[in-house]
Amino acid sequence: MTAVVRFADVEVGTELPGQVSRVTRADLVRYAGASGDFNVIHWNERVATEVGLPGVIAHGMLTAGLAARAVTAWAGDPGALVEYSVRFSRPVVVPDDDQGAEVVVAGRVAALLDDDRVRVDLTVTSDGAKVLSLARAVVQL
Repeated sequence: MTAVVRFADVEVGTELPGQVSRVTRADLVRYAGASGDFNVIHWNERVATEVGLPGVIAHGMLTAGLAARAVTAWAGDPGALVEYSVRFSRPVVVPDDDQGAEVVVAGRVAALLDDDRVRVDLTVTSDGAKVLSLARAVVQL
């Protein structure tokens, strides 16, 4: 079990452990089944490129979920995440190979708030490009 982070143990600038996740085409199929989002751009290369995408892309909510998981893993309690917001700035292109795409999540405590809450700002990248912008979480510690 992950240790729960305490408010007294963090300060502005505290960095979260980095998280690297791989997303493959098989993951996209599983996510589509779980979410009910069977949009063709998440599995068909021809359609994805015809609509102007660089290839098959990961579901935006899957990418957002990976970033949220980095926060909840750090906090040690999924219920500690009380607010969460992101903007999708660039798609995660998932190649048709066994490696898939790499999604890298970094975060740091940006503000100490009232009632033992902290704001965590996240940086989420894939293939060296920022894929989520204004990614922020409020965590109750």
